[in-house]
Order: sequence, then C-alpha cells, then structure tokens
Amino acid sequence: MLLLTVVYNSSMECIIGEIKDIKKCFEHKKMILGIAECIIEDTHFIKFFCGDDNLSDSSIKMFNLNIANMLYKIVIREFCKKEINDFLTETYFFLGYDELKQVKPRIQEALLNEGSIAGPNAVYCMNRKNSIMDKITKCIEENKEINISGFLTFRTKALKTDLECMVDKVVEEYMVEKEYNEFIKLLKYFVDIQESKVDEINILIEKNGEYYLRDEQGNDLAGDMLMELPKVKFDSKENTEELIISTMITSAPKKIIIHCAHNCKNKELLQTISKVFVDKVYYCEECTACEKIKNSIKLR
Repeated sequence: MLLLTVVYNSSMECIIGEIKDIKKCFEHKKMILGIAECIIEDTHFIKFFCGDDNLSDSSIKMFNLNIANMLYKIVIREFCKKEINDFLTETYFFLGYDELKQVKPRIQEALLNEGSIAGPNAVYCMNRKNSIMDKITKCIEENKEINISGFLTFRTKALKTDLECMVDKVVEEYMVEKEYNEFIKLLKYFVDIQESKVDEINILIEKNGEYYLRDEQGNDLAGDMLMELPKVKFDSKENTEELIISTMITSAPKKIIIHCAHNCKNKELLQTISKVFVDKVYYCEECTACEKIKNSIKLR
C-alpha cells in the first residue's frame, strides 16, 4: 500500500539522511518499509510503501509521526536560516551583535530539542513543539503527497506563532542568565575591594533546610547582622538567603565551609556562593557539626 509521496528538489538533499532514519525505525520494529525514488529533472519523488500484512493503525501513526518529525526539522532549519534574523532584530533590537551571535545557536538547539533550555521553559517549548507536530501530522493525514517546497511556502505561516513563542522563551532565559552573570561579577567586585573581616565562615544546613552562619569560634554571624539591622525583618527563606549573601559580602571571608550541602533546598544559593568566592569555598560532610545535623541534633 502506498503510504505517502514526498516531493523535494536537489537543494534539500539533507532529507536523504532523514529518510534512512525512518527506514531504520521501521526495521527496528521488524517491519518492512518500501521506498522508491523517481527523479524528473531537478525534482525527486519519494514513494513510501508498506505491505498489508504489516499495516495497522499504530504503524500508520508511527510513520506519520516520523514524517512529521522530518518536516519539523526542515521547517526549523529554514526558519533559522531565513527568518530568525529579521524576527530578532525587530523584536530584540536592544541586543548587540555579539549577543545575537550567542543566542542564535541556542535558539536552533532549543527548537530542535537538542538542549540549551531547561526548567519550566523546557516544558513550555516541548508543548509548543507538540502543537506544531500535531499541525504537521494533520496535514500528512489529509494528503497522500507532500511537496516540501509548497509546504514551506504555504503551511509554515500557521506554525510561525508557535516558533516565535519558543524563540521568546530562549531569549528570555538568555537574558536572565546574562543578568545573573552580571550580578555575580558585581558581587565579586564588592568582595575584591573589601578587607577581610573574618578568616572563616561556616554555613551549616539542617535537614529542614534551615541555615546557620558561624565563624571559626562558633559565633552566630547572622544574628550579629540582624542586630545591626533592627528595622529589617528576615522572616522568610528568601530573606534568610539574602542575609547570608549580604553577611559574606560584607565579611569577605578568607575561607567558607558549607556543611551538609545536600540539605540545601535552594541549590542556586550554593552556586552563587561558589561563583562569587570561587576557590575559597569548601564542602564538609564529616565534622562534629555535620554529625549533629545528620543525627537531627538541634544546632545552638
């Protein structure tokens, strides 16, 4: 049975590798996918066949999904090659040349689902990709022949909104990362110009994620800082973490020891400390204080 005819011109020979991958996918499922090619001048006609004994709703669905994925990759490559520059310069005109140069590869990687974006934004982009895949699959189901040039010309307009929304998320994450790196540089600058007031700071993290800041004599540094700021309330986890950073920036310690880091609920806090103080940060899991934490003995 003829499943589909794909028409393309010689400028899209990258499609050959995708077709081979589709054939391998069927072979892996112990199914035979027949492929016949006919070339008329510059136009290639690829016909996909499957025997009736191998044909089922699930095999047709698998075939359509593979073809949709192939078309999706072609759409992304064309979008990144022909449209991404105009979209970025119009929407993100405040980004400099070097910034655009950095963000464009990240956009392509994210659109092709090859990493470069994480967390909630990764889920968002995956949902958008699934929306595009559904639209492409519907197009395949409605037609027995797909002309790739025609598809790119007439069908991609319906996909443009989803693509641009994904680009927005990548740029948004890039900007957040850029601002974070600038923040780290600023903190490092403040540390560098400060004269060290404390030789050693110990950050002790209890099982519930509660923090304690002690100097090498065991004095409560956070408590001392609160005494200096009587009108400021530090009654939330975020406030406490800000206090920790502030204490260490103003103290500019020569050495920082983080005890029981695995208890930390906010890994970004430890990441920030490590980036600001670099080779001054050490991790401990086996001292007396760590044993107290592991045995749920309240630190005093």
